[in-house]
Amino acid sequence: MVLSETTKQELLKAQRNEITEYHVYTRIAKTLPDEENRRIVEQIGADEKRHYEIWQGYTGKEVKPNQFLIWLYTTISRLFGFTFGFKLMELGEEKAQVNYEKIAEEIPEARGVIQDESDHEDKLLTLLDEESLIYAGSVVLGLNDALVELTGALAGLTFAFRDVNIIALSGLITGIAASLSMAASEYLSTRSEKTEKDPVRAAITTGIAYVITVALLILPYLLLQNEIISLAISLTTSVVIIALFNFYVSVARDQPFGKRFLEMAGLSLSVAAFSFLIGILIRNWFGIDI
Repeated sequence: MVLSETTKQELLKAQRNEITEYHVYTRIAKTLPDEENRRIVEQIGADEKRHYEIWQGYTGKEVKPNQFLIWLYTTISRLFGFTFGFKLMELGEEKAQVNYEKIAEEIPEARGVIQDESDHEDKLLTLLDEESLIYAGSVVLGLNDALVELTGALAGLTFAFRDVNIIALSGLITGIAASLSMAASEYLSTRSEKTEKDPVRAAITTGIAYVITVALLILPYLLLQNEIISLAISLTTSVVIIALFNFYVSVARDQPFGKRFLEMAGLSLSVAAFSFLIGILIRNWFGIDI
């Protein structure tokens, strides 16, 4: 079969994508303790290699994998969970399907690969069950509560006291006390429900998420001497945290990003704005000048 130069180039790109993903799946599969998950990942990897061999049959060339992407997706999978890493990689593969459509104009067999990529692998990925995702709800609870409560508290304290040291100390005490309270509440809530989650681990996960969020939000007050700039940085940090976590959840759980992000960010900033006004009113009403 005589192929156009454009199609040849698309095939070579497809070959590199497939062999790169084959190596990612193969490497991660070796690290999975669960036999069923390991089998699923190995099967997906075998499909990627088969796709590579199909394209090689047309190009007659061997293509080396992208070592950087192998390292990147392998590292992401190990740090943030294999479900997130694989699905993030699949997002890139979905963009590559446009190329397959062009290839299919000359090679009808490409439509079978498209079907494979869009249906078969998606079906396999939905079977993946990762323990860390079970506790995502506990992380959401810790993050959301810390962002809403502490951004509001910091905004109110900023305009009530106008002293970065007092604001930082007050926020830290409030945050630590609240994290212990949230951890205890998550423990009791999980224990009373019939779920897969371990109450102790759920409580620890919630508490850690809360404490980390508290530390990030208070940090500007410890490093800077201007309370207004510190508040602005804290609010910006809260939006970034919300965006990053919602991106993680949207990829790992196939949930919409925009709606969840706007909901959490809107709630957090609204509480901060309301607390901001309360701080001004309290300062003026009681004549506090620190």
